[in-house]
Amino acid sequence: MKVGWGKKTIGHLFDVQLGKMLSEKAKTGTQFPYLANFNVRWGKFDFSKLNEMNFSDWEKAKYKLQKGDLLMCEGGEIGRCAIWQGADMEIYYQKALHRVRPKRENISTNYLYLYMQFIASRGKLTRLVGETSIAHLTREKLLGLAITFPPLPEQKAIADLLSTWDEAIEKAERLILVKEKQLRQMSRWLLLGHKRLGNQKIELADGHIFEYPSDWELVKIGKVAKEVSARNGESEETVLSCSKYDGFVNSLDYFGKQVFSSDTSNYKVVKKGQFGYPSNHVEEGSIGLLEHCEKGIVSPIYVVFEASKEKVHSPYLYKLLKTDIYRHIFQVRTSSSVYRRGSLRWGDFSKIKVLIPSLEEQQQISETLSSAQHEIDLLKQLAEKYKTQKRGLMQKMLNGKWRVKPEIVNQYTEA
Repeated sequence: MKVGWGKKTIGHLFDVQLGKMLSEKAKTGTQFPYLANFNVRWGKFDFSKLNEMNFSDWEKAKYKLQKGDLLMCEGGEIGRCAIWQGADMEIYYQKALHRVRPKRENISTNYLYLYMQFIASRGKLTRLVGETSIAHLTREKLLGLAITFPPLPEQKAIADLLSTWDEAIEKAERLILVKEKQLRQMSRWLLLGHKRLGNQKIELADGHIFEYPSDWELVKIGKVAKEVSARNGESEETVLSCSKYDGFVNSLDYFGKQVFSSDTSNYKVVKKGQFGYPSNHVEEGSIGLLEHCEKGIVSPIYVVFEASKEKVHSPYLYKLLKTDIYRHIFQVRTSSSVYRRGSLRWGDFSKIKVLIPSLEEQQQISETLSSAQHEIDLLKQLAEKYKTQKRGLMQKMLNGKWRVKPEIVNQYTEA
């Protein structure tokens, strides 16, 4: 261990207390807001939903949060925690959360937060609680967890240094949310023709579910696409699955295990540029366009089809079919399908109407939306890069392999 560093259990350094248990009695009387497991995220609190229950005067004194308290999840994502910064609100916490408060002046909750984040990322907390169906970080196990720590000034220096990465990550993630919201709105406008590229004049026609430009066609999918039913036979091809958000994915990579049959001879072949969807899950938005490989195979429950190249730009059609409005159309058609278990097979699917502008405009719309998505993807890569850099720094700094320069630490000593 590095000179000046200590190693103690959390029970030795901190006062740890679970919150109040929710009961029928607590639902009567004056209600006060409290934080539950789902309100605590890594490094921050989510106040979008606050539940309430009754706290007596002595319970209010016991369970009221103070500035600098660390709240840690007992279950769910065990160890997930955030520090209460004393927002202008009277608030308490329930039993699913540990309230952690320093007993001594030589330790800070800011340092403990970073330490918990680090060991959680390395799987140490999972190993601590064991492989159980419902994992809980009990008070006893938390009290017995040992941490290594430098003198308080260096703890503060480390926390401030790593907080710059937190700020960069948070800024990138906020920007991603804004960009994704803008893309959803842009997709709806452009794919339904309510806004046109090049400021073209728009005269809308009634399409029953939505209005659309009168110079666009509204046609059944079966008029511009056809079903494909080639079988795999004895070939060894990559098995694909279709996800709600990402379309076609490698099944083994996506699920981390084999969820498909060992006999894939009856599986359907999907070629690059073709579409596919599981007939019993398409209402969830699970539809894909194969673009990342030349060929793959899917379960027999999938419907595979291809669009006419003379009439349809496939990436445009894919983006249209992935919109919320078409997911709703799939839901309605699935619930009215004559097939058992809510399947939407080609016979019914092909009768759904889609908007078809000119090929040139389809391409322009698709390229515009793809460019916006590419910008979001780059931001996500940047956020992941920041997270990787932070994890690397934590690994070096929280075990003393890298030390903060003495002249920087001295600034915190003087403060």
